[in-house]
Amino acid sequence: MSEAAKRALAEAAERRAAIDAAAQAMPKELNGRGGKEPVRYGDWEVGGIASDF
Repeated sequence: MSEAAKRALAEAAERRAAIDAAAQAMPKELNGRGGKEPVRYGDWEVGGIASDF
């Protein structure tokens, strides 16, 4: 694997960790849809299909 690919994977892992940390900091939703927050990546995701706003 090239050095650029290794750097890209490391950067992506850091971004995912930051997103996961932000999700943990969110207050618990009462009577919500359950599961992960559908807008956690900056777009709307339901059932594996993502759409931008």
